[in-house]
Amino acid sequence: MAFEPWGVTMQISSHQARSIIAAGEARAKAIGVPVNIAVLDAGAQLKAFSRMDGALLGSIDIAVGKAKTAALFQMTTEEVGEFCKPGGGSPGLEQTNGGLVVFGGGLPISAPDGTFLGAVGVSGGAVQQDMEVARAALAGFEPT
Repeated sequence: MAFEPWGVTMQISSHQARSIIAAGEARAKAIGVPVNIAVLDAGAQLKAFSRMDGALLGSIDIAVGKAKTAALFQMTTEEVGEFCKPGGGSPGLEQTNGGLVVFGGGLPISAPDGTFLGAVGVSGGAVQQDMEVARAALAGFEPT
């Protein structure tokens, strides 16, 4: 039986997090871009992480930051970025929560019933490459 503190079921399993990372790594290898991939739980805490061989060291914090941004706002990082643009609804939002990453590569993870489970963040390539790998990673999510 799974540990359920205070009656709350664990949101995303280690197996699910590893499956997400494996799917992202497979896509990154296919396009020839080594990346960092972070999977966070619904509380925006690190569940799993991978730095592929050759991935940029400076992208470690960016991958975690993208996942954190997607988890805190339960939307993609580029959606959060729209609020931060000049004329957007929340200029300066990216300066909150210890700093947000508001460009593509962070996606929320939800169960089939819509329950928010966590987020994935990818960094190491161009923004479009990070987004492609993040989408592939999310496709590797295996609902229970």
